[in-house]
Amino acid sequence: MRIKDDIAVAAPIEAVWSIIADPERVLSYMSGMTRWEIAGDIPTGLGARYRMLFRIGAAEVGGLIEVVEFAEPYEFAWTSITGLDQRGRWRLREAPGGRTRVELRLAYGVAGAGISGWLAEQIAAPSVSRHMHDTLRQLRRLVEQEQLRERAARRRAGAPGA
Repeated sequence: MRIKDDIAVAAPIEAVWSIIADPERVLSYMSGMTRWEIAGDIPTGLGARYRMLFRIGAAEVGGLIEVVEFAEPYEFAWTSITGLDQRGRWRLREAPGGRTRVELRLAYGVAGAGISGWLAEQIAAPSVSRHMHDTLRQLRRLVEQEQLRERAARRRAGAPGA
């Protein structure tokens, strides 16, 4: 199953990247994520591994994933090592007006389960799509709120560009 969603964020690309590339912040915006922890010696970037669990209905699914692409500040992709077969990608692009277009792609499957696996994928799809939609909106809210706080702090300090 492949699912894709995107959103425009009123912030520069670097501000969005700083949040999605920080493993300590994942649980603050990823809808449905119940566990996300560093599972290796590399905390972020190419080769970083994370143990994750994601709630789909009453079940928690996930496993160990590894970052396989990390092109700052544009692309961040992962693939599963163990657990649920999955591949995902964050794709960021600069947009007019200092905005950022953020795309989230996810491909997942129940390997070797035949018709029952296909059925499980179909049943999970609406929930996964909703979580992706909510994730992008929560990320936008988080990034834009941080931008507002930073501008307010610069105004209070009398800094230029406030």
